[in-house]
Amino acid sequence: MSISTTAPTPVLSVGPVVLPTPDRAVDLQVRVSAPVTGSELPIILLSHGQGYSNHLSSMNGYAPLVNFWAANGFVVIQPTHLSSRTLDLDSGDPEAPLYYRSRAEDMTRVLDRLDEIEAAVPRLGGRLDRTKVAVAGHSMGGHTASLLLGARYTDPHDGTEVDLAEPRISAGVLLAAPGRGGDAVTGFVAENYPVFLTTDFSKMTTPALVVAGDKDASTHLTVRGPDWHTDPYSLSPGRKTLLTLFDAEHGLGGISGYDVAETTDENLERVAAVQRLTWAYLRSELYAGDTAWQEACDALTAGPGPLGRVESK
Repeated sequence: MSISTTAPTPVLSVGPVVLPTPDRAVDLQVRVSAPVTGSELPIILLSHGQGYSNHLSSMNGYAPLVNFWAANGFVVIQPTHLSSRTLDLDSGDPEAPLYYRSRAEDMTRVLDRLDEIEAAVPRLGGRLDRTKVAVAGHSMGGHTASLLLGARYTDPHDGTEVDLAEPRISAGVLLAAPGRGGDAVTGFVAENYPVFLTTDFSKMTTPALVVAGDKDASTHLTVRGPDWHTDPYSLSPGRKTLLTLFDAEHGLGGISGYDVAETTDENLERVAAVQRLTWAYLRSELYAGDTAWQEACDALTAGPGPLGRVESK
């Protein structure tokens, strides 16, 4: 599959950038990756997943996506959420081990403190376009991204509805994100992670691309099979797009890192498709009149053996 992109440029990546955060268990650490040239650069906030590896669930994961997006004109900011295995925090916190609310709040903190981030990264000052912000997340990171796009949940501790929508975010990409709660989740999830019982997409109005693998059964999380990961598309209002990748499992070919053991469906062509299609979607969503997304969709379906299909509403 051949999808045209901008001419890639070298990438400058700096981490950790430490943001002192007294009201958090530890200070917020982020990695910032940016093209070495260009101005008025759009921003992607990237939320990591969980998984078994020690460092993929941190600001040091997702290099296949980060490097591609940054080389093609985006500034990518990756926080290390409190749920990261690299922190190994005491599980006494009521939100442990997933820190579901804190994850979304990390992204709001990042947007609140872009001045500090610019000042800490060499050659970045004055190059960000703060009117063009997107959020992306894989797996648990997809849940975080969905909350920032307008999805809600009921706090399992006090019964209040939690709204963490971030109005400065204009578009999102949900990669193998969790679906609805209720009878869709396993008994283990209901007992151990009750926050997932009440996931509600009915107010997730911000435009988003939902990426799901048609072999991503996630049997430890859901009884519904791969269709569960399409819920953020089918159950949310507004302008949404669904990219279904054929034969893809939870790793979507290997987006969380290079040659990582937890990828069960390693496929370089699939990763390249995710890189290019997500880039194209965000380009066209953030820049009115940009044709990258239409061109990418045409390339996806051209020729024999397409890698996936796209539908929109």
